[in-house]
Amino acid sequence: QVQLVESGGGLVQAGGSLRLSCAASGSIVGINDMGWYRQAPGKQQRELVATITGGGSTNYADSVKGRFTISRDNAKKSVSLQMNSLQLEDTAVYYCNSKIYALGSGLRGYWGQGTQVTVSS
Repeated sequence: QVQLVESGGGLVQAGGSLRLSCAASGSIVGINDMGWYRQAPGKQQRELVATITGGGSTNYADSVKGRFTISRDNAKKSVSLQMNSLQLEDTAVYYCNSKIYALGSGLRGYWGQGTQVTVSS
């Protein structure tokens, strides 16, 4: 069974920083793309925040460029999101997503359980 577990969320004042981490576990053969998504209060769908390929190529939403940095540690099967200069608009539940090759499951996407990030004034 493949599982993604996020950590690092919390309450922070505007202008502050948080670092989110997501670790994958299970019968994993390999991990392709990894990324972070978020769902803001009152929104119906999750939006892409940042992604990173197995080769290290990154992509960011325009709203977080220059403030957030995504990285991965293949040995630890983890992906992190360093969030700086946080704004009120960054308040959301953040979800880790990874495309994983797993024994018995083949290649498919997985979601973490979500971690709350609340930015206050």
